[in-house]
Amino acid sequence: MGRMTILWVAIGGAIGSALRYLTSLAALRLLGAGFPWGTAIVNVAGSFAMGLLAVLLLEKAGDARLSPFLMTGILGGFTTFSAFSLDTVRLVESGQPVSAVYYIAGSVALSIAALMLGMGIARSWA
Repeated sequence: MGRMTILWVAIGGAIGSALRYLTSLAALRLLGAGFPWGTAIVNVAGSFAMGLLAVLLLEKAGDARLSPFLMTGILGGFTTFSAFSLDTVRLVESGQPVSAVYYIAGSVALSIAALMLGMGIARSWA
């Protein structure tokens, strides 16, 4: 792995992190602070985008040159399973264990479904 690849991953990570922050702010303003909507939205959207890119870059194009920047960098900085874990613990610690269970199940199921949908859409593009 070359230095330029690492640089592109770092640049992508910065972009993805900024996008995650902006998405979380928008979710907070639109949906309120009672539930970690920002993290859930980011995880589902990031999984969808990962599905699209996995097919378009790796399967259809057979060209992984952009994957360090787009998949590892941008999407790695954008998706937030570490924040997901923290949000889950915070829900439990704040006396909302049922919400924590719904959050876990919903985030995981919707993220996997979004990834599969992204892959399906990308595969249908001929």
